[in-house]
Amino acid sequence: MEMSRIEREKRVVAEIIATYCRRRHKESEGALCENCHDLLRYALLRLEHCPKGEDKTSCKKCDIHCYASSYQTKIREIMRYMGPRMLFINPRAAMQHLLDELS
Repeated sequence: MEMSRIEREKRVVAEIIATYCRRRHKESEGALCENCHDLLRYALLRLEHCPKGEDKTSCKKCDIHCYASSYQTKIREIMRYMGPRMLFINPRAAMQHLLDELS
């Protein structure tokens, strides 16, 4: 069964934040620092309440910016760091994201 776009994005953002936290904040496997845990909670909540629903584009291309500026800055920092690394960590998710960016 194919996963919905929102569920797929939730899974990928959780993986990205967890990997970033483990590498940059030296947290143990499965643990997130307080800041990354807060960001993940916020990102998942924003995805759950996305006004575009299953028709959403990537957040970067969206005309509705629903992240508060402090969270937007942090997620951009994480995406800049993790983007190139995702090709090696989870190539399928990275390729799907690239395809989503093109559409």
